[in-house]
Amino acid sequence: MAHPDTIDQIAERVDHLLLRHEELQRTQALLSQQVQALTLERDQLKSRLSAARARVDALIERLPQATPAATPEASE
Repeated sequence: MAHPDTIDQIAERVDHLLLRHEELQRTQALLSQQVQALTLERDQLKSRLSAARARVDALIERLPQATPAATPEASE
Protein backbone atom coordinates (compact mmCIF):
# COMPACT_ATOMS: atom_id res chain seq x y z
CA MET A 1 0.00 0.00 0.00
CA ALA A 2 1.17 3.55 -0.74
CA HIS A 3 2.54 5.68 2.03
CA PRO A 4 0.27 8.43 3.37
CA ASP A 5 2.78 11.04 2.21
CA THR A 6 2.59 9.70 -1.35
CA ILE A 7 -1.21 9.74 -1.28
CA ASP A 8 -1.16 13.32 0.03
CA GLN A 9 1.22 14.36 -2.75
CA ILE A 10 -0.98 12.72 -5.38
CA ALA A 11 -4.09 14.37 -3.93
CA GLU A 12 -2.35 17.74 -3.94
CA ARG A 13 -1.30 17.31 -7.56
CA VAL A 14 -4.81 16.25 -8.55
CA ASP A 15 -6.24 19.34 -6.82
CA HIS A 16 -3.70 21.52 -8.63
CA LEU A 17 -4.56 19.92 -11.97
CA LEU A 18 -8.29 20.45 -11.36
CA LEU A 19 -7.72 24.12 -10.59
CA ARG A 20 -5.54 24.49 -13.67
CA HIS A 21 -8.20 22.78 -15.78
CA GLU A 22 -10.89 25.19 -14.52
CA GLU A 23 -8.60 28.13 -15.22
CA LEU A 24 -7.95 26.91 -18.75
CA GLN A 25 -11.67 26.42 -19.35
CA ARG A 26 -12.36 30.03 -18.28
CA THR A 27 -9.52 31.27 -20.51
CA GLN A 28 -10.84 29.26 -23.44
CA ALA A 29 -14.35 30.66 -22.93
CA LEU A 30 -12.99 34.23 -22.90
CA LEU A 31 -10.94 33.58 -26.03
CA SER A 32 -13.99 32.11 -27.77
CA GLN A 33 -15.95 35.26 -26.93
CA GLN A 34 -13.15 37.41 -28.33
CA VAL A 35 -13.03 35.36 -31.54
CA GLN A 36 -16.79 35.70 -31.91
CA ALA A 37 -16.64 39.48 -31.36
CA LEU A 38 -13.75 39.89 -33.80
CA THR A 39 -15.49 37.73 -36.40
CA LEU A 40 -18.59 39.92 -36.12
CA GLU A 41 -16.48 43.08 -36.40
CA ARG A 42 -14.64 41.66 -39.44
CA ASP A 43 -17.93 40.78 -41.15
CA GLN A 44 -19.28 44.28 -40.50
CA LEU A 45 -16.10 45.86 -41.89
CA LYS A 46 -16.26 43.65 -44.98
CA SER A 47 -19.85 44.73 -45.50
CA ARG A 48 -18.93 48.41 -45.15
CA LEU A 49 -16.01 47.93 -47.55
CA SER A 50 -18.29 46.30 -50.10
CA ALA A 51 -20.79 49.17 -49.84
CA ALA A 52 -18.00 51.74 -50.20
CA ARG A 53 -16.65 49.94 -53.28
CA ALA A 54 -20.11 49.94 -54.82
CA ARG A 55 -20.41 53.70 -54.21
CA VAL A 56 -16.96 54.34 -55.72
CA ASP A 57 -17.81 52.19 -58.75
CA ALA A 58 -21.06 54.11 -59.22
CA LEU A 59 -19.17 57.42 -59.05
CA ILE A 60 -16.58 56.18 -61.55
CA GLU A 61 -19.34 55.22 -63.98
CA ARG A 62 -20.77 58.74 -63.74
CA LEU A 63 -17.47 60.32 -64.79
CA PRO A 64 -17.40 61.54 -68.38
CA GLN A 65 -15.48 59.36 -70.77
CA ALA A 66 -12.01 60.61 -71.58
CA THR A 67 -11.67 61.86 -75.13
CA PRO A 68 -8.44 61.20 -76.99
CA ALA A 69 -6.10 64.18 -76.70
CA ALA A 70 -5.35 65.97 -79.92
CA THR A 71 -1.89 65.00 -81.07
CA PRO A 72 0.34 67.69 -82.57
CA GLU A 73 0.59 65.71 -85.81
CA ALA A 74 -3.17 65.70 -86.28
CA SER A 75 -3.45 69.48 -85.93
CA GLU A 76 -0.90 70.23 -88.63
